[in-house]
Amino acid sequence: MRAGSKPDWLWWGIIADAPFSRYTVGTIHKESKDSGRDVPSSSPTPTLAGALAPIALTMALLMVQIFVLSGPPHIPLILGTGITALIGLARGCRWGDIQEGIVSAAATSIPVVFIFLLVGMTIGTWILAGTVPLMITLGVKWISLSAFLPVCCLVCAAVSVFTGTSWGTVGTLGLALMAIGASLDIPPAITAGAVVSGAWFGDKISPLSDTTNYTAAVAGTDLYTHIRNLIPTTLPALLLALLIYAVLGSAYVSESASTASAAGTGEVLNSLFRLNVFVLFPPVVIGFTIVRKVPPIPGIFLGVVAAALVALSVQGASFAEVADAMMNGFVSDTGNAQIDALLTKGGLMSMMWVISLIIIALAFGGALEKTGCLETIVRELLGRLQGRAQLITGALLTTFGFNLASNAFVAYTIPGRLFADAFAAESLAPAALSRVMEDGATMSAPLIPWNSGGAFVSGALGVPALAYAPFAFANWLAPLFSLLWAWTGYFIPTLDNSQGPQPGPEHH
Repeated sequence: MRAGSKPDWLWWGIIADAPFSRYTVGTIHKESKDSGRDVPSSSPTPTLAGALAPIALTMALLMVQIFVLSGPPHIPLILGTGITALIGLARGCRWGDIQEGIVSAAATSIPVVFIFLLVGMTIGTWILAGTVPLMITLGVKWISLSAFLPVCCLVCAAVSVFTGTSWGTVGTLGLALMAIGASLDIPPAITAGAVVSGAWFGDKISPLSDTTNYTAAVAGTDLYTHIRNLIPTTLPALLLALLIYAVLGSAYVSESASTASAAGTGEVLNSLFRLNVFVLFPPVVIGFTIVRKVPPIPGIFLGVVAAALVALSVQGASFAEVADAMMNGFVSDTGNAQIDALLTKGGLMSMMWVISLIIIALAFGGALEKTGCLETIVRELLGRLQGRAQLITGALLTTFGFNLASNAFVAYTIPGRLFADAFAAESLAPAALSRVMEDGATMSAPLIPWNSGGAFVSGALGVPALAYAPFAFANWLAPLFSLLWAWTGYFIPTLDNSQGPQPGPEHH
C-alpha cells in the first residue's frame, strides 16, 4: 500500500544489543532529552503471561463483538487499549510513556486518513463524471462470465504492479469491477476476493510499493533481491488462485442469463450518462501522475479535480452536485434496485467509519509497543525455536500475530529487527526474513477487519472483510507456500546464496 510517509515512530531505536537464549535480539530504547543520546527505557519488561494478557483479552472481546453480536470492532479495540494501559500501569509503566505511544501511533494515520478521504471523493466524483459507468459498460460488453474472475484478478495485479498501490487499485478499478461482477450475477464477496488477490499481489512485488521498500529496508536487503525472493511464494499463489477463479466463474450462473443481465445494465447506464471518450480523462490524469511519480495524496487529488471538471462539462452537473458527490457520494434513484445499488457509493463521509477504526487500531498497537508486550512475545518465542524451519515458521506466525493485534507496519518493524540476528545465526539471508514479513503481514492485512487494509477494502467495496477473505485465495496461499518451502528446504535464500533462492533443499 502506498500511504504517504513512513511511520517514523516505528523506527524508534529497536537496537540489537541484548542476548536472549540462542539468539541475540533487540531491546527498545528511547532518546534521553537531557543527554541527547540513547538510553534504555525505564519501563519494566513484562513476563510472557503479562504480555499476552491484554492481547488475549482484546481478541476475546473482538470475537464476541464480531461473531456473536455482529457489531463493529471499534469498541473492543478501545477497551483493549484501556486494558493494555491499565495492565502496564499496574506493572509500573508511566502513563506519560503509554500516552506518548498511543498518540504517536495514532498520529501516523494522518497521511492514511487523507488518502481515505480522497478515495471516498474519487468514488463519488468518478461515478458522477460517468467514468465508472463507462468502465462498467465496457466490462460487461467485453468480458464473459467464465473469464471474468481471473481477468479481474489479473487486471488488478497488473495495475497494482504498475502503480505500486493496492489501495488505489481497489478504490478505482476495483469499484468498477465490483459493479461488473454484480451485473454478471457473481456474488460480491467472490469478486471482492479476486480484486484483493490481484491488488495485493502487485502491491507486494512492485518496486514502487511502500510496503515492498519498507520490508526490504527493515530486513537489511536490497530491494530487487527482496522482490526476486518473493517470487517462489507469490507467483505460485497467484497462478493457483487464477485456476480457482476460472472454476468459480463458470459455476454460478449461465452465460446467457449473465449476458442478458449485463446488456440491461449497459442500456440503463447509457440512458443515465453521456458515455464517451472524454469521461476517461480522470484515469488518464491518474496515469500521468504515476508516470511523473507524483506522491499519492496530490496525485489522487488531481484525479478528483479531473473528475469534477468532466462532471461539470460532459455530464452537465452543477457545482452543488459535484460538491455533494465529494461529500456524500453519488446517489442513484432510478427505481432499478440493481443499478441503484451499483451506483450509490462514495463520498468523504463514507470513509469516516473506516478512518475511526484505523486511528483506534493504531492507538492499540502503540499501547502494546510502549508497554513492551510485543517485544517480550518475540523474545520468548525466539528462545523456543530450533532450526531453520521452526525459525521461519515462528517469524511468519509472529508477523501475522502482530498484524492481527496491531498494524502492518508494527508487524514489519518489531519482528523484522528482533528476528534479524536469529536468521543470520541460521545462515539465512536477510531476503528470507523480508519475504516472511511480506507473506505474514502484507498478504494478511486486507483479511483482518480491524486492520487498515481490511477496513479500507470493506469501506471502498462495501463487502465485509470476513465475507471476501475466504475468496482472496492468493493472500492466504502465499503464506502456505512460505511454510511449504520452509519445511522442505526449497527456495530458501541463504547467506551463501543471498542473491537468489536456493533451487533445492538445504538442511542444517
